[in-house]
Amino acid sequence: MNLNEAELGTEYVITKIDTGGDEEMESFLFSLGCYSGETITVVDKKRNLVVSIKDARYNIDPELAAAIHV
Repeated sequence: MNLNEAELGTEYVITKIDTGGDEEMESFLFSLGCYSGETITVVDKKRNLVVSIKDARYNIDPELAAAIHV
């Protein structure tokens, strides 16, 4: 499943990043610490998602969240 379908407060392990070949998006996600094997938690869902990766929180849009599979 992708991150848009994840439950709040549950820790997940990223299984893959599927950007459809968009290298810029893949590079951006990698710079946030978003890559296979890393843990991620959805902290809040409103219009965008607030996620916790490596003791940092980020606000990501649904398009980025759809590229992150857990």
